[in-house]
Amino acid sequence: MAGDGKKLQPIIIKRPQKGRHAVHGGAWKIAYADFVTAMMAFFLLMWLLGSTSEGDKKGLSDYFNAPLKVSMQGGSGAGASNSILPGGGADLTQLAGQALRGEGSDPIQKKRLNDALKAEVAKQDAKKLAALSAKISDVIAKSPKLLEFSSQIRLQTTADGLQIQIIDDQKRPMFDTGSAVVKPYMRDILREIGAALNGVENKISLDGHTDRAPYSSAERGYSNWELSSDRANASRRELVAAGMPDDKLARVVGLASSLLLEADNPLGPANRRISITVMTREAEERLMGSARAAPAPEPEPAPAADVKVEVRQ
Repeated sequence: MAGDGKKLQPIIIKRPQKGRHAVHGGAWKIAYADFVTAMMAFFLLMWLLGSTSEGDKKGLSDYFNAPLKVSMQGGSGAGASNSILPGGGADLTQLAGQALRGEGSDPIQKKRLNDALKAEVAKQDAKKLAALSAKISDVIAKSPKLLEFSSQIRLQTTADGLQIQIIDDQKRPMFDTGSAVVKPYMRDILREIGAALNGVENKISLDGHTDRAPYSSAERGYSNWELSSDRANASRRELVAAGMPDDKLARVVGLASSLLLEADNPLGPANRRISITVMTREAEERLMGSARAAPAPEPEPAPAADVKVEVRQ
């Protein structure tokens, strides 16, 4: 039969296999790692260039242009430093880790740093003086002796520092008329204030003031200038007796009636006062700098007998 002679053909069914991907290899991983490494190196390079000063950049440039010359003439580099931080050391104005010989620091950067340091010092002074003002106010409030005379003690913050003024009163004068002898209650006030100023680091200026009434004395040449100086020195002795170091005083001076507290009432008792100023660092540098720059004064003739005039500047 014809059907018997024909062989049966096998039926082949092809089913696609899902979920398998072609093998691409790991070359892309190597390329990606190289890209990430290059980007990290680029950002490190940009960070180093941004944190390097112009002096260091010039030093590196000079080194690669003439390495022998720089190694023989240049200063110590970053490799010789024991710190990885730029600047440091005793000179806070030095920003760079390396300074070439013959080159000064950038004047603009130096001025900015000095201004920043002055601002920080002024901020610290303001905090200390505010705390001192609160301390003295607390001493006055808690002391029965000072509380009675609190109306004669004035605290004021000025550009030069904390000013403590002890003013005269018509009923309670600090000194006898025309005298530099301290009254007992004035002595108590000065000694309490001196004890409060014992731990203060800032320098102190002490000024004596009088009213504009002319001083009449049989002793020739003795005026309100000498009287205010003697009263300032008498107050200084009371402050020192309370424990305040004598070298803490930067200036003791008599100003007579040149700076009236009540200009509209030149004969008023409030003009007769003792001013104690706890100076800021800036005021201290200004005062001491002007004192160092000023020429030495010529010796003046001695005052009349039994009259001692001592003015310290």
